[in-house]
Amino acid sequence: MPIRTAYEPGTPCWIDLVSPDVDASGAFYTKLFGWKAEAQSDSSGRWIYTMFRKGKQDAAGLSAQPPAMAGAPPVWNSYISVADADKTVIAAEEAGAKILMPAMDVMDAGRMAVIADPTGAVFSIWQAGKHAGAGVINEPNAYAWNELLSSDVETAKSFYAEVFGWTYTSMDLGPAGIYWVIEGGDSGGLGGLMTRPKALPAQAPDGWLVYFLADDITAKVTATTKGGGSVIYGPAEIPGVGTIATLADPQGGVFSLMQPKNA
Repeated sequence: MPIRTAYEPGTPCWIDLVSPDVDASGAFYTKLFGWKAEAQSDSSGRWIYTMFRKGKQDAAGLSAQPPAMAGAPPVWNSYISVADADKTVIAAEEAGAKILMPAMDVMDAGRMAVIADPTGAVFSIWQAGKHAGAGVINEPNAYAWNELLSSDVETAKSFYAEVFGWTYTSMDLGPAGIYWVIEGGDSGGLGGLMTRPKALPAQAPDGWLVYFLADDITAKVTATTKGGGSVIYGPAEIPGVGTIATLADPQGGVFSLMQPKNA
């Protein structure tokens, strides 16, 4: 497997799940993707985080839901690599974002902040210390894509271009509208932006959706439902891309799967 040891600024680099039931979430995702769960503790021995590992590489993280989120389903968070978290927070705020959590050190792993873009979509930034981000991406059972579902794509595009220097290429998806691919990376783009589907409940906020690669998407969908999850969309073939499905885990956390066309 190709091992990632660094990410250029402006590149999605990490994902983690905030869950109200870390034991149940850990059991579900380790079974679905074949990951191992490795508990992380502070100096007193208190659990603070779980690292999902694919082989010997960090694949994703898991943390407990804070009291302020009580009653909400699990949420997958997307992190964008930055050279300077403090400067990025200032730039994001000047571009119209709301800072939900100021820049803070995560021990010696790195420095992070949580931000809501001008449309309300929440994401995190990551200034690497000892932890650069995911050690494995873009292969089966690893994360492969980040996608913003937005009620105001033009505002979102302008914001991320100003803060992270993103540029975009458009794809016409017919009835689904225009899909904007974030240019860069070695897998056809850094991620994508699109207008939120009409079927998405109005009460659901704009947000980033995390995709995992699958070599057999039908088997993964079946495993999800047998494990207590549910199907929100698909599996459906996207011309020129492959097959995708959007699912919910047993606690209601939403994620997507992607099986490339030639996989």
